[in-house]
Amino acid sequence: MLWHEVTIHTTEEAQEMISNFLYEAGAGGVSIEESGTLSKERNTRYGELYDQPLNDIPEGEAVIKGYYADSTDMDAVIEELTPRVAELREYGIDPGKSLISWKTVDEDEWAHAWKQYFKPLRVSERLTIKPTWEEYTPESPDEAIIELDPGMAFGTGTHPTTALCLRALEKNISGGEEVIDVGTGSGILAVGAMLLGAKSVLALDLDPVAVESARENVALNKLEKFITVKESDLLSLLGGEGVADTAAGEMWPSARPGHTLEGTPAEQVTVDSLGVTLPVKIVVANILAEIIVLFTDDVYRALQPGGLYITSGIYKDKEGLVANALQESGFEIMEVSREEDWVAFTAGKR
Repeated sequence: MLWHEVTIHTTEEAQEMISNFLYEAGAGGVSIEESGTLSKERNTRYGELYDQPLNDIPEGEAVIKGYYADSTDMDAVIEELTPRVAELREYGIDPGKSLISWKTVDEDEWAHAWKQYFKPLRVSERLTIKPTWEEYTPESPDEAIIELDPGMAFGTGTHPTTALCLRALEKNISGGEEVIDVGTGSGILAVGAMLLGAKSVLALDLDPVAVESARENVALNKLEKFITVKESDLLSLLGGEGVADTAAGEMWPSARPGHTLEGTPAEQVTVDSLGVTLPVKIVVANILAEIIVLFTDDVYRALQPGGLYITSGIYKDKEGLVANALQESGFEIMEVSREEDWVAFTAGKR
């Protein structure tokens, strides 16, 4: 089967927004390749060895590829993508070179080739991410294995922001906590929270493809009784109007105002349908900084007194923006963690 491959040369800072643009233009899959330079600071606390560059992409840059069915009108796709990528500058996001090109490729060239680079990875003291097609033997009885099959629609869970969130969850879950995972994607943080001892998790995402992927990964880890996956955002869940009418909402048009869990009016949402009881002990969100700052007040409402908000997806130049939003909502910043050019916050409700 033939596919059309769109390639965009951009920055690591812009990669998540551009990936979203590709999906919204009809991509059946997206791949992201960041700089593999050895000058990049890397976390080696769990024994990772980096002795050769992974690629020749300059530091701070990224190459993103989207894949479209053979019948797709590619002129229309390029016409849609070009102004949206350029518009990122208006929101303080540098898209870099913004070079866009496309070619036709055979499915076998991309659909499975990426799997050879996805190996079991120890991301914290207790958690290891393992692709379903790889064999792996735990190194100790305390090691917990996250079985993951991301497909082409989601990352492998090895991005620094995912690791930062998982490590923060490991530090702060002592057992029995109820957790909300906002923007769950593949469901990796929800699964990790359960393996670390949470009582139950509500995993939310606006993207129906993400919801399906998360449910599949929850099932792979045999956690269906403990993780509830819903198509919603936190604002709608709490009765807000979503982010669609905001500046960031213009970049994220899948946000839909006025609806809650899969279209259910707010007053009809029950504890049974959520799988957790509001307010909860922990909220975790690994999403864009521009989206994070829109609902810090809502996260505060969703948390118990003394509850924790763990959030990442924050590029280094947005650290101050997120810190200010958290503090303005009443949070106390308990810890700031960094890996490569990415930042994670653990903030407490006063």
